[in-house]
Amino acid sequence: MGVRFGVLGPATAWDDAGNTIDVKGPRHRAVLARLIVARRRVVPVDLLVADLWEDGDPPRGAVSAVRTFVAALRRALEPERPPRAAPRLLVTEGPGYALRAATGAVDAWRFEQAVTDCATLPPREALERLEEALGWWRGPAYAEFAGQEWARAERSRLAELRLHAVERRAEARLAVRPAAEAVPDLDAHVAEHPWREDGWRLLALALYRAGRQGDALAVLRRARALLVEELGVDPGPALRRLESDILHQAPHLDPAASGTADAVWARAAAAYDRSAPPGARARLESTVNLMRDLAVTGGAGLEAAGRHRVAAVAAAEELGDAELTARVIGAFDVPAIWTRSDDPARAAQVVAAAERTLAALPPDGTRAREATRARLLAAVALESRGGHGPRGPEAARQAERLARELDDPALLAFALNAVFMQSFERAGLAGRRDAIGAELVALSGRHRLVTFEVLGHLVQLQARCALGDFLAADEHAAAAGRLAERHERPLVGVFTGWYRALRLDMTGALPGSASHSGPDGDAAEVEGAYREAAGLLAGAGMPGLERGLAALALLCARVRRGLPPPGGDADYGPYEPWVRPLILAAAGRTDMAAAALEAVPDPPRDLLLEAMWCLVARAAIATGHQEAARRARDALAPAAGELAGAGSGLLTLGPVSDHLAALTRVSRQGEPG
Repeated sequence: MGVRFGVLGPATAWDDAGNTIDVKGPRHRAVLARLIVARRRVVPVDLLVADLWEDGDPPRGAVSAVRTFVAALRRALEPERPPRAAPRLLVTEGPGYALRAATGAVDAWRFEQAVTDCATLPPREALERLEEALGWWRGPAYAEFAGQEWARAERSRLAELRLHAVERRAEARLAVRPAAEAVPDLDAHVAEHPWREDGWRLLALALYRAGRQGDALAVLRRARALLVEELGVDPGPALRRLESDILHQAPHLDPAASGTADAVWARAAAAYDRSAPPGARARLESTVNLMRDLAVTGGAGLEAAGRHRVAAVAAAEELGDAELTARVIGAFDVPAIWTRSDDPARAAQVVAAAERTLAALPPDGTRAREATRARLLAAVALESRGGHGPRGPEAARQAERLARELDDPALLAFALNAVFMQSFERAGLAGRRDAIGAELVALSGRHRLVTFEVLGHLVQLQARCALGDFLAADEHAAAAGRLAERHERPLVGVFTGWYRALRLDMTGALPGSASHSGPDGDAAEVEGAYREAAGLLAGAGMPGLERGLAALALLCARVRRGLPPPGGDADYGPYEPWVRPLILAAAGRTDMAAAALEAVPDPPRDLLLEAMWCLVARAAIATGHQEAARRARDALAPAAGELAGAGSGLLTLGPVSDHLAALTRVSRQGEPG
């Protein structure tokens, strides 16, 4: 193994035969220990001098003395190195020195790796590994440098890590050996370290599993009294939860009786929380992976996932690690079907963080780095949905290109979702979106990317609706529903439920009917279906979809049938600017409707682009507003073969061609005879 170093106790070194190497006096050992603290990084000579003589002014020859110490250490560590040959271990670099020892050559580094590895090992293997690793300790870390400022933080960190390892060893022992065997060591542990709540928790758990429920509760009471009286704080949630579980004799406390999914989840989550050291970067990445699953549960889970995602991104940026931030942003590859953001402010925060991270990533062109870059670009495109600027489409194209070059199916699925979100630069692009959906379905089916396979079916459902092919849309709705039921994706039911209402509205039949483009559904029945669909949105966690949609669907259903708009103070939410001119015109307030048409902006580039332009068209026709009619006609012309609004899979204003024909008549009225 070559030279090995020990700092879990007095600083020392051993040769490959296991013999102790004579590293001379205390200053030599201090130099060696100081370089080990630096973990292979260069320590400038000036800093070495300041650290070695931190208790007073260094002597005039301090720099020369340090060089002498280093030379002596080199002779001791590499005795067979030829005279003028460059050293391999203790090297000179730039303004100072570095110890280029391998991770396994330093007991402290090896110990840290062992503790990290044990978090993913089965209990029996973890117990063996931890017992071996704890055996490497020969005393307090950096024992003879307890008073040195440069060693203080590392000594504290290693001492904390050792106590963490002791507790994880006890936990592993509880999993594979009789609980009573763990009690004596845990009792001694809490006596020596009374402020460690996890030690008290494990002791109480060991007593409970040993059949000593009363003693377990007494231990928890002792812990509570100590914390309250000495520190003025109540026990943390883990101790409080354990006390409640013991009082209720919760089944998951007994491994033999806890085979349910809930118990497995509780144990695994608790084990991870205890095993991953506080502040570990892995916690952030694991949190994002959990939030990705949380987002597809719907309801509060979706809203919470979005909120916590932003917090996780901010936490990653605070650490100053661009690679970590990139992984945290890119790991949230949750499929998105609705083109209006649920929280534009949060979306803007994610986009800004992604752009900063893209700028900070080194342009080395490696496969891993390019995949990271593609995920960041896809995130930018997804979160820029509905925008008018060029950045979103550009980012989507770049993400797709990189994903195809890398031949990464999961990355390509994520990138295609971004391409879909940016496929609304003009009206009439349902065919393009149908192709995107078809590729998503095929790609995801081959590689078992279930959530993206669902997305592909929903995209094709929308596209086939826009093209008036309701039999194909039926098939995609059914396929998405089957996948959702099998894989517990409740949000899918919101979209398939709305599709049922749209299908009834446009064809007079529900999905599964042989009707293709039959007569309109009965107005009252259709309005009832839309109201029922609106109930699916309550608590679904999608405010960007929910707000204003029910009123808009009812308006479109009535307007298409030549009926007056719904009365009352309907909430059209974000769609109000494009609805207002028509409502005013229907109320006979022609001048106000015309003024509203003068001010109406271009609609957002999203799934309701054609519907919004058709509402403008209706108002322009009703008021004879030729400029608004021209704008609407020019915008809608590419969608002449589609059903307005049906590309959303939610509502429709009927064939775009009907609106174009009426707009043409209005335009001709103003032409010279």
